[in-house]
Amino acid sequence: MSGEIYLVATPIGNLGDITLRALEVLKEVDFIAAEDTRQTLKLLNHFGIKKPLISYHEHNKYESGEKIIKRVLEGENMALVTDAGTPGVSDPGEALVKMAIEKDIKVSLIPGPTAFVYGLVVSGLNTSRFVFEGFLPVDKKGRKERLNALLNEERTIIFYEAPHKLIRTLEDLYKTFGDRRIAICRELTKKYEEIIRCTLSEAIEIFKEKKPLGEFVLVLEGLSKEEAKKRQEESLKEISIEEQVKLYMEDGLPKMDAIKKVAKEMGLSKSEVYRRVLDL
Repeated sequence: MSGEIYLVATPIGNLGDITLRALEVLKEVDFIAAEDTRQTLKLLNHFGIKKPLISYHEHNKYESGEKIIKRVLEGENMALVTDAGTPGVSDPGEALVKMAIEKDIKVSLIPGPTAFVYGLVVSGLNTSRFVFEGFLPVDKKGRKERLNALLNEERTIIFYEAPHKLIRTLEDLYKTFGDRRIAICRELTKKYEEIIRCTLSEAIEIFKEKKPLGEFVLVLEGLSKEEAKKRQEESLKEISIEEQVKLYMEDGLPKMDAIKKVAKEMGLSKSEVYRRVLDL
């Protein structure tokens, strides 16, 4: 009978945030796979837990993953932890979960802290609808494509970023989205926790004067309804009257209602628009 894989969320800064269930699982499993064994050893030592540790990270996730799967299939139970937060979220744990599911191995999550949820909740921005993007691509083309795909996103957008890339990312966000509101969160749950709520232009100036330190969660305001409407009107101006009427008809408006709507938006008479679309 095969064993079980536990994804165990660990504190993102404050060790007091670990759950009783997480400690129980870490004590009971046969071995622990960790992103950085040195970092995890500090956590285990703090709580007096002694378990065999193996390395599992982005650069060995398939080779190490196969070894883990083999051991679990032979009956061992294992726990996967990341350096901080929930394994599998912007993390190589995603690959291990897929491998386990393919082999019908049971996977359980021991929930706990997640940095992006913390950042979202304290951002002061809309929390009812959001999209988590994790880390942006490093290459210029991939990064531009990802950001452009979010141009019309009305939900709050959340990114992770490393300190040495922060200013570049803030500048890219400003170029793509304009001067939107943003919450910049660092050192979450730690002694020097900091939440900066400002606009993108203000954020760029702040971090040109202040060296970025620590890992960052960036919570960006989504496209406002006003801006969305403005963009829609601008895009409609770029297409012909016939195409505009056709679009509204495809959305379900009767022909005469579509004509009235386009006439109002274009500042034209209904009869003029009607003459243009007789054949529709």
